[in-house]
Amino acid sequence: MEITRVGIIGSGIMGSGIAEVAAASGYEVTLRSRAQESADAMKTGVEKSLNRQVEKEKRTAGEAEEILARISTTTKLGDLADCDLIIESIVEDLDTKLALLAELNGIVSASTIVASNTSTLPVAKLAAAMSHPENVCGIHFFNPAPAMPLVEVIRPLTVSDETFNAAMAFATSCGKDAVEVQDHAGFIVNALLFPYLNNAIRMMENGTATKEGIDTAMKGGCGFPMGPFALLDLVGLDTSLAILDTLFASFGDANYEAMPLLRQMVAEGKLGRKTKIGFYDYAK
Repeated sequence: MEITRVGIIGSGIMGSGIAEVAAASGYEVTLRSRAQESADAMKTGVEKSLNRQVEKEKRTAGEAEEILARISTTTKLGDLADCDLIIESIVEDLDTKLALLAELNGIVSASTIVASNTSTLPVAKLAAAMSHPENVCGIHFFNPAPAMPLVEVIRPLTVSDETFNAAMAFATSCGKDAVEVQDHAGFIVNALLFPYLNNAIRMMENGTATKEGIDTAMKGGCGFPMGPFALLDLVGLDTSLAILDTLFASFGDANYEAMPLLRQMVAEGKLGRKTKIGFYDYAK
């Protein structure tokens, strides 16, 4: 399976980040969002990212222009019909993803690889929405996609070896450390990470230390680049809650049962950096 054209579905930061990574690796990229305004905003975000790299002398202006020229935008799923690989990076909700894939099923060819950037959901359930489940796998980039070196490539029982190997080759060609993962909830990173984040909230509520103290301790004591509360805000509290709920439903482990404070903050719209307020205030 030769991949030359990549379609990205989703208007968030992950979608634009994956688009930048793919375009920088030589692929022709089509970004699809439901609204042209958000699609154009994604491409503008890529342009700003590339300009920062030029300012830091990590790329030349000519290289940045070439990368940006490989990215086109659209609001129509049909415009992805000629893509060899399509990566969906929409909201982390099973029903929403299934609805998208069911719609996509009538557009793609019998050889198109369809991948989900899901961080937690079972890929086999997503594959069931497609006429060719053997072409469906998970390609999970981490945020921010241009900077983070890891990609988890998820192997559901339904995927063919040819599709999976092509997905691994794509991730590797993007300069990433591609790791094969079986189709278990949370895969590797989130299955280990989110009990830690959840227990950090529990520790704060128990009065062991403040959120600032816990963040400082985990950075200084474990060498982490940021503490758990800053990371929760970066990931998004709504996304974090969705991941914990999926993990708890899959494993029933109390470490995965989301703390009530997290659920309350999401209900109040305090989602972290994207809403300018979460555990920390970013409006200042």
